[in-house]
This record gives sequence, C-alpha cells and structure tokens, in this order.
Amino acid sequence: MKFRNPGLLIAALTIAQLNGCGVGEANSDIIDSEASTPLPVEVVMPRSGDITATYHATTTITSDIDAPVTARAEGEVIEILVEEGDLVEKGQLLARLDGDRLRLQVKQAKANLEMTEREYERFINLHERGLVSSAAFDEMKFNLDALKARFELQQLNYGYTFVRAPLAGVVTARNIKVGQHLNSGDSAFRVTDTTELVAHLLVPQSELAKFAAGHTAKIRVDAMPEQSFAATIARISPTIDARNGTFRATAYINNDDGMLAPGMFGRVEIAYEKHSDALMIPADAVLEEDNVSVVYIVSNGEAIRRPIKTGIEQDGNIEVLSGLKGNEQIIVTGQNGLRDGSRVLASVPADAPITG
Repeated sequence: MKFRNPGLLIAALTIAQLNGCGVGEANSDIIDSEASTPLPVEVVMPRSGDITATYHATTTITSDIDAPVTARAEGEVIEILVEEGDLVEKGQLLARLDGDRLRLQVKQAKANLEMTEREYERFINLHERGLVSSAAFDEMKFNLDALKARFELQQLNYGYTFVRAPLAGVVTARNIKVGQHLNSGDSAFRVTDTTELVAHLLVPQSELAKFAAGHTAKIRVDAMPEQSFAATIARISPTIDARNGTFRATAYINNDDGMLAPGMFGRVEIAYEKHSDALMIPADAVLEEDNVSVVYIVSNGEAIRRPIKTGIEQDGNIEVLSGLKGNEQIIVTGQNGLRDGSRVLASVPADAPITG
C-alpha cells in the first residue's frame, strides 16, 4: 500500500505513541491507588481474666433415693390419704386396707398368750415346790415363747394393713383406687426423695485424665433452658465399659427448691480445669495457617502476622499462652485474606465484649 501524504502518516504514528504511553501510565496509577487503599478491619484489645476448660455431655436426671411402696398384706383398699405430688415423711400413713380379719387374729393370739402366761406363773410356783417335773416346766416355757412370737407376728401382719411411706420424699405415683383388692407384693405408690438428684454421665475413656471427684458442673434442662443448676462430681467409676469405651461419672445436684424433677433431660457442662488471670482474645480472631495458630495485629496502619500458642477456649474466648504481650490491637473482623504488611484502617466494634 502507498500513502499519498507521508506527513499524515507520521502524524498518525506520533499520536498513537502518545496515546499508548498515556494508557500505560493510567493503568499503573490505578494499580498503585488500589494497593495503597487501607482495608477496613475491626480490632479489640486482649484482656485478663479467669477461664475454665469444660466438657459437655447429656444425660437423664434421676434420683438415688427412690422406692416403690408395695402391699405387704392382702386386703381391700378402704382409704387413700395422699395423692401424687404430696410431700410425705418416713413412716407416714398413705393408705389403709381392710384388716378386720387380721385384727381378730391379733385379739385371739393375745388371749391365748395371756392365758398361757397365767398358767406359766402357776407352773413356776409348782416347779419351785417340786410338784412339776423339769420337762413339763420347760415345755410350758417353750409354749409361752411360741405364743409370744405368734402374737407379735399377728400384730406385724395387722400393721401391714396400714400402708406407710418407706422414706421421706414426694409421692410420684399412686397405683391404687378405693375398693381395689390388693395382694401382697402389689404396687401401691412410689415415693422419691427429690432434694438431691443425680446425673450419671458416660464419658469417653480418652477424657478420663481430665476428671476428678470434686469437679463442679452446671446442668441445664429443656424445661428451663435459661437457668443453670449447680452440681458436683461425687465419684468416677474406676473401670471402662468395654461395650462403648466409656467410664461413668456421677454428679449430684442440690434440688432443695424442688425445681428439677427425675426424668428431665439435662445438658451438663463440667469444669475440669481453671486458669486465673489468663490472657484472652476472641476465638474468632485466631486463624490456622500451615498448622500454626496466628492472629493479625495492627501496627502503624499495617496488619502484622503474629503466631501464637493457645490454651483453653470458653464462651467465645480463647486463652493465649504465648505470642502476645497484651497491649496489641487484635484484628477480629476482616483478617481473612490479609497478608503480613497489608495496609488496614482499624476501628473498634460498637459491641466489643472483651475490650481491655
């Protein structure tokens, strides 16, 4: 191709070169501008306080002091004196059975005993005078002892027509009605002592070294999810259940106020280790990079990568064992994607819960 006007060609090439230089400089300026723009982050200061290592488990709350009340005599129920939910004392009368037959048997046994006692008194006098043989006297004494035992047995059987509480507690079940005929051994009531409840926890054997008798615990139940109840680990089984690889820890719960009930499903939090005056930061601030725990701190407008060693974690906070002095600004929001030396613009969260 031939250009009729060489001057026009030179002018066009000059403009193109100038335009090319302008585009390159503009792109470079944009990149530099973007690199120099600080990234917004939120920071908090570490704080010192107590932190506790906890283990979480679930269980059903029960009572160690719980007993069925069974009929110990045969008879018809003629009176019921308590209902479910009533508090009773040990030995308190719960119900009465028809005991007329047994009552008459007691009277009969008493009459036979009294008659034999009077005859025995005469035998003593005759024996002392040598008018009764020793064998006859001994036989009379044996008969008297047998009648005493029979009378006491009849009294005992008659007493069983009065159904009494075997322990102090609350009536958790009434299984009888007036007019119902009971046989010996039939269940009549159930009485449970609810002032102290128990939680049996099945804990993996890998956690055995963390637990000891005396450790404290908190229990929450679905019926009152916002309220916790104090408990104490009383004992730990020394053996492992081969079926599931767990050991059993037993915790007792004070229930003097009666708010808890046997059978409730409980969520248990056991405190097994406590560190006082520990340095803590929000757990969300910690990142895992190449199997190393790190945080980013702000220094002179830059994000500085800081490896740390962590300890106990509780309620969203984590203990820092090494790597921080305690006066750093820790990035808690916006640290993902940062690199060492990134420019940042730091602000404090409005609701920072652990700001020092």
